[in-house]
Amino acid sequence: MTTEDQDHAAHLDQARAVVNAAGAAELTRRPWQADRQPAADGDLVRFVAWCCRDASRTDPAVVEAGLRLLASARAELDQVEAGLLFAARGAGMTWPQIADAFDLGSAQAAQQRFNRVLARMSRPETDT
Repeated sequence: MTTEDQDHAAHLDQARAVVNAAGAAELTRRPWQADRQPAADGDLVRFVAWCCRDASRTDPAVVEAGLRLLASARAELDQVEAGLLFAARGAGMTWPQIADAFDLGSAQAAQQRFNRVLARMSRPETDT
């Protein structure tokens, strides 16, 4: 791991700590989370958005931490989407059925979406 990667990881850890200190550490564990598994960055970002519902009480440090976690949350969602698409194909769903579930116009559009998700997953985390 390069120093740049280590710095990036440290910034993400710091952002998670800020959001957890703002109350996210008290979030109810999701049924799919193992004991002592930390909240997903997507859940932390949603928590920050929920905290911002009252602008007069919004802590800029918490908002900044949420913004810092957005790219990681997107990467998590890409992983979930790819997993669901693999599961759909494994369960026998056709590309037209998957396109319908996504409200896309064609099987080709569903396949292209799948390929874009896989391509994003193969790139280093960036501001996508």
